[in-house]
Amino acid sequence: MRNEEKVMICVPVTEAGAEEFLAAIGRAAVEADAVELRFDLLDEGELRRVLDELPGVIDGLDAKIIFTFRPGEQGGGRDLTLTERRRFWESLAPELRARLDYADLEADLVESYAGQAPPVSWERVICSEHDFLHTPADPGAIYDRLSATPARVVKIATRAEKITDCVRLFDLMDRAGNRPVIALGMGMAGMATRVLGVSRGAFLTFAALAPGAESAPGQPTIEEMRDLYRVGELSRESEIYGVIGYPVGHSRSPMIHNSAFRAAGRDAVYLPFEVADLGEFIKLMVNPRTRGMEWNLRGLSVTIPHKTAIRDYLDRVDEAADCIGAVNTVVIEGDELVGYNTDAIGAMRPLEGLVELKGADAAVIGAGGAARAVVYGLSERGARVRVYARDAARAASLAAEFGCSGAGIGEFDGRADVVINCTPVGMKGHSEGGSPVAVEKLSGAGLVYDLVYNPEETELLKQARACGCRTLGGLPMLEAQAAEQYRLWTGER
Repeated sequence: MRNEEKVMICVPVTEAGAEEFLAAIGRAAVEADAVELRFDLLDEGELRRVLDELPGVIDGLDAKIIFTFRPGEQGGGRDLTLTERRRFWESLAPELRARLDYADLEADLVESYAGQAPPVSWERVICSEHDFLHTPADPGAIYDRLSATPARVVKIATRAEKITDCVRLFDLMDRAGNRPVIALGMGMAGMATRVLGVSRGAFLTFAALAPGAESAPGQPTIEEMRDLYRVGELSRESEIYGVIGYPVGHSRSPMIHNSAFRAAGRDAVYLPFEVADLGEFIKLMVNPRTRGMEWNLRGLSVTIPHKTAIRDYLDRVDEAADCIGAVNTVVIEGDELVGYNTDAIGAMRPLEGLVELKGADAAVIGAGGAARAVVYGLSERGARVRVYARDAARAASLAAEFGCSGAGIGEFDGRADVVINCTPVGMKGHSEGGSPVAVEKLSGAGLVYDLVYNPEETELLKQARACGCRTLGGLPMLEAQAAEQYRLWTGER
């Protein structure tokens, strides 16, 4: 075993075929600090072949090597009894036992060696417990059980059913002291534990070699961890920002803001926060007066479905956001949460170069938070606005607030200088392939603008292009509103 050095990111090898498994080891070792060999994902024949050829493959690799042979109930690839797992470890060839850096053994297996010499020295054992169903109310009890063993490293991985489960997992990292610990929340709601864990003392974190090669739900790729989130550069002092929504995995905001932080040389990271219960999230993770964890959270982007509801949890809201009735940006100023809206600026900026808005006929589809910002922006610029929504009463109510007209979506006829979709219809992960209006209604439109940015060309834009309309996708708006958010958070352009 080589001299100890800090392990940051571990890539699991998850291929089911021996040839692919062996080839992936070398690729992973180039990218990662550690490579986990998931032997439990191989059937008996493929496993024997891998073990025969493995010494020559891993000899000379710089990355640390972790062996894992996990049973199905712990997220492994097949059913394995305690006896079968003991037999595997005890039958490993001496040269393989000498070459591995760590052996990931389940808690029951570790406990079965009480008073005995394990097949691998305790200094190289990771004692692990996985729960793919939920995060227990008291994961500390699991930690106490695992830390009572002689294993050097304690690993607890649980499914984060909600983002506030992360608070308990971060607490495990804090209480570990000098004991190396890995605490991970699986699933999108647990993303923060994966990205911020090592900066808060976790022994390592995991990343997939490529999309589709994840060994657990919510696992980012090694490229995302290194280049997008810059995990190796983060500390407890790093500024933290993020986008809150439900769902939120489709968001491109992390790409935009993390690129901006990197270009500016700023010690900051921007994360996707999957938030179902907004009130609980604000109380336990955001509000400096009530939150249950210490972290340098400085600001948030707010997206569907929280733009309107979040106003109830803020200390102050700026004039534009108050008039729009929706907030898409939160700045933490001391102990206060202050709300802003950059959607209006973001939506209008790319549009102003294409259409003379003063006196233009504008059709707005939708009556939610994004629509409110667009109607506000159009009205401020002198456009004649008509709002359409599935709920005609809601459309009329929104329109009345801004002195324009509203109607049900069935009355939309497409005759407008600009048609703007402010609904999520057509969005990846929501209703991709759908369109908020029928194609035959678009022939009278001058320009069709879809605020949905993923995919870049929605079904609505395809239909509009086929009808001879000019089109504008949502990415320029996303970039423009993000630039304004960056200014609000940092004071810089």
